[in-house]
Amino acid sequence: MKNVIFIAPPAAGKGTQSSILEEIGYEHISTGDMLREEIVKKTEIGMHIESIMNDGLLVEDEIVFKLIYNRLKNLNKPFIFDGFPRTLNQAISLDEMLNKLNKNNYEVIYLDIEMEEALKRALSRITCKCGASYNTQIEHLKPNKDNICDKCKQQLIVRNDDNEKAFKIRFETFMKNIQPIMDYYLKQDKLHIIDTKLNTLKITDMIKEILK
Repeated sequence: MKNVIFIAPPAAGKGTQSSILEEIGYEHISTGDMLREEIVKKTEIGMHIESIMNDGLLVEDEIVFKLIYNRLKNLNKPFIFDGFPRTLNQAISLDEMLNKLNKNNYEVIYLDIEMEEALKRALSRITCKCGASYNTQIEHLKPNKDNICDKCKQQLIVRNDDNEKAFKIRFETFMKNIQPIMDYYLKQDKLHIIDTKLNTLKITDMIKEILK
């Protein structure tokens, strides 16, 4: 199976689609989750990351790439990058890393969404420590039991950075950087754009077709 790189604005559904692909054998690599894991450890670097993320800004590339390399070097299954790369320099550096690790058979999927819809989703999003994501306002994305994860049965929480001010900064930062990345992958004939107005299952079917 081909590897997947999801590039999309915040709250476009990267986490939801990643969870679905996990069920067919993919390893879900979310840089956001990796950074939040460091925060939970309450190390000095974790506190640094927390301060940056709560302001809606991007964590330094050096930190992110170190975490990614450690995750990939012994991985023996197809993987999904969720929300990375976010700059052209990151895309180029990621290709260099994937080539070095002989893991460069991938497709890039862009989930297209408007900011107002993304904000609406973010402000009603609840997540689990296991990485699962739900939405209290979208019927097919609600957990089976209120505030309880379907997968691991832990309590669901609202992320600290899912507030309107931080979210808008994250969204605008993403959009400011995304076009060069899209152009970069388009030149490699790897970019696929999917409209998130489609329902979740239709989007999943389109993604699976791309990865054949």
